[in-house]
Amino acid sequence: MKLNKTLLAFAIGAVLLTACTDDEKDASLTDGSQNATSGINDASTNGIGNSTGINGLGLSGNGDYASSLGPEFNDPNSPLSKRTIYFMLDSSEVMPDFIPVINAHAQYLVANPSQKITLEGNTDERGAPEYNIALGEQRAKSVAGMMKIQGVSESQVNIVSYGEEKPAAFGNDESAWEKNRRTEIVYLPK
Repeated sequence: MKLNKTLLAFAIGAVLLTACTDDEKDASLTDGSQNATSGINDASTNGIGNSTGINGLGLSGNGDYASSLGPEFNDPNSPLSKRTIYFMLDSSEVMPDFIPVINAHAQYLVANPSQKITLEGNTDERGAPEYNIALGEQRAKSVAGMMKIQGVSESQVNIVSYGEEKPAAFGNDESAWEKNRRTEIVYLPK
C-alpha cells in the first residue's frame, strides 16, 4: 500500500513537471521570438538566421553568416534578405514565388565563387521519419539544382536534410506545418 502511494506521488510529480515544460514552450511561441510567421506564399519571409546574431559576427543560432556579407542581405526589399524557400505538402517542387529569391542567391554565388552555402531541407511532422529525411533532402536538391543551372559551382553548395527535426514553428495545424516545409539557405564564413 505504501509503495502504491509513493508511485502515485511520483506519477503526479512527473505530470506536473511535464505540464510546466509545455507551458514554457507555449510562452516562447507567443512572445514574438518565432521567425517565419507570415508571408509564406509571397516569398517575403526572411526565415531563421537573419539577425546580426552571435557576437555581432552575423552568425545566428544556425550558423548563418549572411547578414555580415553586405547591406543587401539585411534590406527587406532585397531578395537576398529572404533565405527561406517554402514548399507545398509532400512536394519538392519550387513554387514560382520563390524563383526570384533563388535566382538572386545564385547570381550572388556566381559573382562570389569563394562563398559557400548549406541548403537545409526541412519538413513538417507528418510522415515517417525516413520519408521526411528523404523529402527534406529532395527539397534542398531542388533549390541546389536551380542554382547550379545558373552557374553555381558544386563545391559552393552543401546539402543537409533535417526532416522534421528542426521545426520553425510548433503546432499541429496547417499554420505551423506550412512554416516547417522549407529549405533554408545558410551562408558559411569564407
